[in-house]
Amino acid sequence: MKLRRSPSAMVIVDGTDIHHDLIGAALALQEIVTEAGLPTARAMGMARFADLTPATAEADVYVVYRSSVTFDQREQQALSDLVAEGKGLVVLHAGNLFGFGEGGIEADRVAFELVGSRYLSHGDSGSEGRFDVRLRGTHPVTRHMEDFGIDDEFYVLEYAPDVRVLAERETAGGAEPVVYVRDHGRGRVCYTALGHDPRAWGNPGFRQLVRQATLWAAGLEDDEILTWSTRWPLGNGRTIGGAA
Repeated sequence: MKLRRSPSAMVIVDGTDIHHDLIGAALALQEIVTEAGLPTARAMGMARFADLTPATAEADVYVVYRSSVTFDQREQQALSDLVAEGKGLVVLHAGNLFGFGEGGIEADRVAFELVGSRYLSHGDSGSEGRFDVRLRGTHPVTRHMEDFGIDDEFYVLEYAPDVRVLAERETAGGAEPVVYVRDHGRGRVCYTALGHDPRAWGNPGFRQLVRQATLWAAGLEDDEILTWSTRWPLGNGRTIGGAA
């Protein structure tokens, strides 16, 4: 039985590699999502969906920061089923490291089809630097926002044809998606390639993006996102619905 009337979130971190600060990410993302007005728990490890703990079952949206190439197939299917039944999913940065473990991409096929993309490389411009996030179209995840600059890691992706790209960065080879959404059954999925380390986590544009993505994935509509997000300033110094 659900104990809360309002939506709630769970920030989940997972992995062992030395290139990603899981503890820092868990703390930063919990703060960001709490700023959106959602009660937010923290958890470690993706082995929680096949045999649901009460806290995992209670959450309406999962905000995932992984840095692992291992994702148990039973857990992949259980998470996919939960989202198809109506849970929300927000995946950040290295959360789409699929196809690099034993069994290749087929071992991660369910997760790849759920998230809608996988990391391929950093590209030809080094591994990180400053770039502009260019918004594309109109969607509740990015509405009320403007283009913003960020210091972050570069990702080149393979992504599914059914994703709706909401933001891009310019590369020598053309535009590279950095934010997209997709539907999965009755659930909503948002992925962003942004969010490598504290330089990104403290960026006002990134924080607003994650807040709005989490609210949208939790099932809120645009007018509700507007109401829930007005207390925090946008990355361009404005507040939603008003002047600076």
